Amino acid sequence: MSVHIDIAGLRPERVAVVPSPLAELGMALHALSEPGHHPGLQGWVTGVTAGLDPHLADRMCEADFLWRTIFSDLFMPYAGIPGGALPGATLAEELDLLDKLTDEQFVDSALEFSCAMPYGVGPSPLVDAELGRRALELAAARGPQQEQFSKLLLSDPPRIRAWLRQFLQDCDEAFFGRTWSRLRHQLTADARHKTDLLHRKGLAEALTAVSPAVVLDEAAGEITVDKLTVGRTAARDGGLLLVPTSLGWPHLSVLYRPGWLPVLHYPVGSPELAAPPSVQQLALRMTALSHPVRMRICRYVARSAYTTSELAQALDMTPPEISRHLGVLKKADLITTRRRGRYVQHQLDIAVVARLGSDFLEGILR
Repeated sequence: MSVHIDIAGLRPERVAVVPSPLAELGMALHALSEPGHHPGLQGWVTGVTAGLDPHLADRMCEADFLWRTIFSDLFMPYAGIPGGALPGATLAEELDLLDKLTDEQFVDSALEFSCAMPYGVGPSPLVDAELGRRALELAAARGPQQEQFSKLLLSDPPRIRAWLRQFLQDCDEAFFGRTWSRLRHQLTADARHKTDLLHRKGLAEALTAVSPAVVLDEAAGEITVDKLTVGRTAARDGGLLLVPTSLGWPHLSVLYRPGWLPVLHYPVGSPELAAPPSVQQLALRMTALSHPVRMRICRYVARSAYTTSELAQALDMTPPEISRHLGVLKKADLITTRRRGRYVQHQLDIAVVARLGSDFLEGILR
């Protein structure tokens, strides 16, 4: 499971690394709604929440589905401008770009999160009555807030657009302006560093610096982003945007809406001590540990190093049976093997197993 970006024919000058105040505001709203996703931001979340005007806090709940599930593509409107556009230097500039999206683009992007409509597939519910009816059914199944929001969205898009713009401006005045003034220097520095890598060493090096989960296959002309989702888009002459976020870890987001510019929204200043495993490797490790015999083997080799024969005797199994289970654990990089004279001993890699919980969370939230 991955997201693939076709970059065949993409000119180097069409790749840009630019901070986005609107995308960072979207991530700020997400962190306030889902603080459990962002343990490193607890202090910031507590401070903002304590000083939040109750009326603004209530309004924040009216459409939090637009940013609670990570955040809507509406927070990256520049990607939807025909031919592509760069993020603005200020929130006001990006809100102006948001106003330039057509009603169909705005509604389609909002409905994806308010009622789980397919991601950018098919005609707009604004012009297809049957799709509009289906959207309201899906919204009602998700809750009364989503249903009310979707009804207004489909019947009066300008009203919702004006509401959202005013809400984002009020958030900027209440808390985000101060946060952005602190974060923009770090994000600008990171964008400058990635741009320098891009010019000096090429796209592959820049993407490696973005995240070990992003890999460029230069021969195939394709970027693969290791995520627990499936998607495909193409950059070509439209370009590719890399947008850093300071509030976003562990989320590595990819905008791959058809007809929009591909965007990689990546976290900077990650607290990770080591590169996380791929989704495939994570699944391999969890599958390896799900077998009761292998769990019993882990119990022994967590305490001391054992040979295959010693494990066979302890578990009352044959050496070939133990070898097969050890092979699964070794393939998942859960045990290490060392030779002592004519004996080969196996031991559990405690550090790898200890990271499984955080690796799992990072994998599903990436």
